[in-house]
Amino acid sequence: MTILVTGGAGFIGSHLVEKLLSRNHEVVCLDNFDTFYDPRIKRENIRRALAHKSYTLIEGDIRDAISLQHCFDREKIDVVVHLAASAGVRPSIQQPELYYDVNVIGTLRLLEAMRHSRVKKLVFGSSSSVYGNSPKVPFSESDPVDNPISPYAATKKAGELLCHTYHHLYDLDVFCLRFFTAYGPRQRPEMAIHKFAKSIMDGEPITMYGDGSTKRDYTFVDDILQGVLASIQKLQGYEIINLGESKTISLRHLISLLEEKIGKKAVIQQLPEQAGDVRLTNADISKARRIIGYNPKVTIEDGLSTFVQWFSDGRRTR
Repeated sequence: MTILVTGGAGFIGSHLVEKLLSRNHEVVCLDNFDTFYDPRIKRENIRRALAHKSYTLIEGDIRDAISLQHCFDREKIDVVVHLAASAGVRPSIQQPELYYDVNVIGTLRLLEAMRHSRVKKLVFGSSSSVYGNSPKVPFSESDPVDNPISPYAATKKAGELLCHTYHHLYDLDVFCLRFFTAYGPRQRPEMAIHKFAKSIMDGEPITMYGDGSTKRDYTFVDDILQGVLASIQKLQGYEIINLGESKTISLRHLISLLEEKIGKKAVIQQLPEQAGDVRLTNADISKARRIIGYNPKVTIEDGLSTFVQWFSDGRRTR
């Protein structure tokens, strides 16, 4: 089976690529190595994959119809895993047009390329952000998500809608996976756990927005990968599926766990809550268990230990 992974040099994408290669799949990675964060980090992410005979890297942008068609013409793609996106809630408020262009127009162009090439199977990386400040907890796939509170969330919901349209019109099999705050080795440097760990180790202040009571359902990358890989095997029809740990942890507790793992106290600078940030995320994963056999296994304590070890090792080798 040949699998195209868009955004395949990023955090989740590069881990997925390695898992797919270990399972003897042919893998095509499409990534534009944008400058949202240092492209050298992405280059390092794929260093091992580049040496694999079943790996093909195409440097291109999902908004570029020519690059997309090149992927499908050059390789016989069986399944697409679409992870390429402009990510992050707060940056989307500053650059809403960019987020719309990449996440909506880019997804539309990918779907068009699939249609023209008669590729029928897609796993789409969506986000728990689509739930906004939903009063119902835990968040279920059947809940209404008509009130996004950031441009990022709106673009992810738009992507789900486009996927359903192409499923309806052209019989594509699509699973939209709503990721709940993925973390782990290779996590993007602007994300909270990565940023906090660096600040604590360097003795620099941590910026904590609000009083630390906001809660997230943090999901270790290995559990996310378990859900993606199972979705590739089970792809049929159109489904929206939550991938989370189904437990929540407050921001203040997260910081205290990082202090414990690193062995240093954090210097906390408290600022007001940020526009676009949700107060709570919490996944109902009963549908994921039923449809794809999803079973998250990594606790926040073990996941943070693994992350801190990876981060510390990286600092020693630089």
